[in-house]
Amino acid sequence: MRRDVFQAIADPVRRDIIELLAEDTMSVNAVADKFDVSRPAISKHLKILDECGIITISQHGRERLCQIKPANLIPAFMWIDQYRRLWEDRLDSFENYLDKLQTKNKKDE
Repeated sequence: MRRDVFQAIADPVRRDIIELLAEDTMSVNAVADKFDVSRPAISKHLKILDECGIITISQHGRERLCQIKPANLIPAFMWIDQYRRLWEDRLDSFENYLDKLQTKNKKDE
């Protein structure tokens, strides 16, 4: 089954793994050591990230190394970004409203 980037980022553990691998390439064991989750569970998360094209897992001697493929996160980023702008506009409007209320309250004092 081919998964997509949204399935990859849907789980908080996978998002944490993505964040870790954004800093450096790591072995499967090194990734697993960072979590209070079983190694098989981490392996499953890594498999999903690999299937989604977010990471690659390559064999180097006895180690399996995980490396992020950040370009494959672009579709999710672009989709999320449109909502980020929407929420920023709404939060700016709310902040302006609160500022007006605060100014009005100071005048009434």
